[in-house]
Amino acid sequence: MARRRATVLILVQLAIIAHVVMWVLSREYGWFGGKTITPIEPSESMEFSKYGVINAGLIFFLLALFSTMILGRWFCGWGCHVVMLQDFCLWLMGRFKIRPKPFRSRLLLWAPLILAIYMFIWPLFYRFVIAPFTRPELEWPGISVHLTTTDFWATFPGVTVAIIFLGICGFATVYMLGAKGFCTYGCPYGGFFAPLDKIAPLRIRLTGDCDDCGRCTASCTSNVRVHEEVRSWGMVTDPGCMKTMDCVANCPTDAIKMGFGPPAVSRAKHQRETPKPVKWDLSLTEEIVLALTCLLLFWAWRGLYASIPMLMAIGIATVLTFMFWKGWRLIRDPNLNLHRWRLKFHGRVQLPGFCYALIVLILIVASVQAIVIRIAIFNGDRLRERVDMPVAIAINPDRPVLTQAGLEDVEGALASYRFASRMSDGGIGFADDPNVRLAMSRLYLIKGEGGKSLELLREVDQQVGPDESVDRVMLLVMGAVEPESVDAHIDQRLKDHPDWIEFRIMAVDRALAAAEMTRAERLLAEGMESSPEALPLIQRQAVVYVQAGRLGEGTSLMRRYLELAPRDALAWTTLAQTLAMMDLRTEAEEAITQALKWGGDNPAVLVDAIGYYRMTGRSGLARELEARLARLNPRR
Repeated sequence: MARRRATVLILVQLAIIAHVVMWVLSREYGWFGGKTITPIEPSESMEFSKYGVINAGLIFFLLALFSTMILGRWFCGWGCHVVMLQDFCLWLMGRFKIRPKPFRSRLLLWAPLILAIYMFIWPLFYRFVIAPFTRPELEWPGISVHLTTTDFWATFPGVTVAIIFLGICGFATVYMLGAKGFCTYGCPYGGFFAPLDKIAPLRIRLTGDCDDCGRCTASCTSNVRVHEEVRSWGMVTDPGCMKTMDCVANCPTDAIKMGFGPPAVSRAKHQRETPKPVKWDLSLTEEIVLALTCLLLFWAWRGLYASIPMLMAIGIATVLTFMFWKGWRLIRDPNLNLHRWRLKFHGRVQLPGFCYALIVLILIVASVQAIVIRIAIFNGDRLRERVDMPVAIAINPDRPVLTQAGLEDVEGALASYRFASRMSDGGIGFADDPNVRLAMSRLYLIKGEGGKSLELLREVDQQVGPDESVDRVMLLVMGAVEPESVDAHIDQRLKDHPDWIEFRIMAVDRALAAAEMTRAERLLAEGMESSPEALPLIQRQAVVYVQAGRLGEGTSLMRRYLELAPRDALAWTTLAQTLAMMDLRTEAEEAITQALKWGGDNPAVLVDAIGYYRMTGRSGLARELEARLARLNPRR
């Protein structure tokens, strides 16, 4: 059975590789318009929780969850590439006579479920329950479908981080925490699969006479006490069971098999004998201390240097928590082993123990450094928020001058960020965090040092490569500091990244503001050629047509846009005003009605609607909207 499962897992890995290769070839040769299916990865479901985006990852995850309710936690054992990695590491260790012992903790078992709730449930809870009171401007964008992408790797880390991730979540977690250690203490998807497994009717069941030999337990790589489970309940009820069926294949009496029947939630009705109490490795005090330690380490390492992703951080946190606990036991206990290594014997620390203590000391120092860096960044963010302002306001020479208190906050934030920077820049870090650089750039801009701000933005660009969000800020700052360089920068960026829609819109707006209609039309035409279905481009093209006096083409495009985005109230006001100029009063009235329907409490929409009614000679209606606008002012 192990070989069959290994074959399936290898095929899964080959399918993943084929998906990546197809994406690379589609970009290189223009197949399928340079697109491929979005990553079939459960973490992509976060896009729905945050932005309402349905992608291939969400569909796949929902199917996996639904199947788990029937078949149990089969996906982990038969379809997960990280399980394949852990099983390979376990097999490799076995070749060197290393048999990792499973680490058993009560509280840390909750980490996967807590992480799953944080990833998939919390964003929705925050948006619909908390945000209406704290951030009323945070509106739900609606549900959209996004099943293809031109940038398959956008949500994944770079190659270096990926290799380190595989080493930590593969080798390190297995060596320290036992077989499938990452699944047990770090996988958020397992956080949902485990409770759903309890209601699944398919599971390992006792069908014959069990002689209690324990071979099933010995062969289980999911750390399930199979012989005790079937003896107590007549079936395996442990949600850690991943349906690998190694226990079935190794049973000498064929006493167990995979079959349908009562789920684990009803096990009390089928109890055969009193189960043995679970032997945990930690006291209750140790459980609490280690749980808090794991939480602190996760907070410290997650996003460090803008490089460590969430799942890698939980892997680091759980491994370090175990190692620090072992280090404490090295001090406390007279005898201590780590697998076949004897760390301490009869109160005397052995050579492997000294080596282990040195490694733990280094890791403690590294973790303290990470904690201090995160605290410094937190303090910098706290001070920056007191003086922060939009870039468009910061570059305005007529903006209010900072007060003395504001200047002190700016300097304090810069000092905190410098402390969190790399050592060569006077900080304590081993590398630069581009997010810190961006924050410092914003502060220098607020301080009035646009040149220094632009310099930092260019450093970020060189460090992480072109990024649309960074380039949008750079475009604004460059327009204030080096206006002569802007057009060349825009042309080069759009040549290299024709799919940068928002950046292109900014470039078009800049051309329109400078009355460069020909340039604006060229930028839009190039954008429509590369992204013909991009709604922002369609909307802006319609506006350009209207401004150029091509009202028929403008209204046609605007109608097309509104068919796809019917809730855009400002677009409805633009259409209403254009139709009024064309003396199409009935259609204009329908458009302004839609505008007020979707944006009746939006000041910008009300201002446009007031202009429409004045333009069409209905000052009474205009005054009514002015009164409504006045009532909204106190909330603005």
